[in-house]
Amino acid sequence: MTSFDAALSAYQRFPVALQSAMLSTVNTEGIPNASYAPFVMDEQRNFYIYVSGLAPHTQNLEATGKVSLLLIEDESQVKQIFARQRLIYDCDVTLLLRESEPWNAIADQFEARFGNIIQTLRGLGDFRIFKLKPYGGRFVMGFGAAYGIDPQDLNQLVSLPR
Repeated sequence: MTSFDAALSAYQRFPVALQSAMLSTVNTEGIPNASYAPFVMDEQRNFYIYVSGLAPHTQNLEATGKVSLLLIEDESQVKQIFARQRLIYDCDVTLLLRESEPWNAIADQFEARFGNIIQTLRGLGDFRIFKLKPYGGRFVMGFGAAYGIDPQDLNQLVSLPR
């Protein structure tokens, strides 16, 4: 197996091992906000988050329609803190219409993954489900091991110029 094949395999497995992602949003004045949210992911590598409308990141997502999503290796599991494995996606954001067929299907996936808490969240009218559709990004395995995400096929990596 080549180093590229190993990276591709690691990339394809990486998000499945995690339950939450860091969110980087900005408001309409350009003020940044860092936060996180649990997620579910579909086969096309679209991410879905279920978040409160009271949170600044939710307001930013609605206002700008953009987010940078960071998935990062647990620091307690790494050998070298400066070389944590990480996946960064730049995403367009779409709000799912509450109680629509897609909204219910994704809410069901959240319940299957995260349990009974989702029944409570479904009853809270301010909670919203957003689809985060990646259009590019980068997968970093460590020092000197960074790859681009193929924007035409998000399941594939591309070598970056050195």
